[in-house]
Amino acid sequence: MRVCGFSFIRNAVKFDYPVKEAITSILPLCDGFVIALGQSEDETEALIRSVGSDKIRIIPTVWDEKLRTGGRVLADETNKAFMEIEDDYDWAFYIQGDECVHEKYLPAIRDAMEKWLDVPEVEGLLFNYLHFYGSYDYVGDSRKWYRREIRIIRNNKSIRSYKDAQGFRKDGAMLRVKPVEAYVYHYGWVKPPEIQQAKQQEFNKLWHDESWIGKNIPDADKFDYSAIDSLAHFEGAHPAVMKNRIESKNWKFSFDPTCKKLSLKTRISNLIENKTGWRPGEYKNYKIV
Repeated sequence: MRVCGFSFIRNAVKFDYPVKEAITSILPLCDGFVIALGQSEDETEALIRSVGSDKIRIIPTVWDEKLRTGGRVLADETNKAFMEIEDDYDWAFYIQGDECVHEKYLPAIRDAMEKWLDVPEVEGLLFNYLHFYGSYDYVGDSRKWYRREIRIIRNNKSIRSYKDAQGFRKDGAMLRVKPVEAYVYHYGWVKPPEIQQAKQQEFNKLWHDESWIGKNIPDADKFDYSAIDSLAHFEGAHPAVMKNRIESKNWKFSFDPTCKKLSLKTRISNLIENKTGWRPGEYKNYKIV
């Protein structure tokens, strides 16, 4: 069994993406790793090379700024990396630049890839998610956060990244997947407030025009983390690769987890989910088989 990791990134230093940690977190499972490196205004390439692994192959790319609708440029960059994976790999392990996998899950992930390797009906593997917000001490626990996503796919070039690179499809159809008892730790909402604000102003250009940004993104120096509906304390341990980043955190954020800013509809939905495990109206871009 051969596994190739893949990802894309641009301006990782400027916008404080933990892409080095992301790559390092899954590299033990990978025989190779392809990353599409967009033209950057910082030292992103040096950051990637500092991983110090000969498994990594950097593919220089230019982002198509015309693919603004729905964030399609993110899927386009994902596909550029995926298409560079050689045919002798069986699985492709996708990780975004603000995600990490805890080392405790690596054995289960490897076991799942081996278990389903010779079952072609299984086209991908589905991961659970933890979304950190504000600091490394809190996770989102409301409906606004997606619970699961595909992160391992067959090395089948009929598969393509879908919409804004949150999932995948094969010839336009949802992938048939098996769940893995593993979590992806998503850190996209944990950055210094100044950088988070700059990221929001820049990132939303991938979806919207300047007029929308002017109306919907505050003209501020710092991002207001307090405008969140619901959080819970994180009681576990972070991936080892995140240790230095967490220790260097230089801003403060606190939140009262008992303070829930939820609508009546959301409260009812949460009650149903807590009792049954079913989330009414949940978007699922996959078919569990």
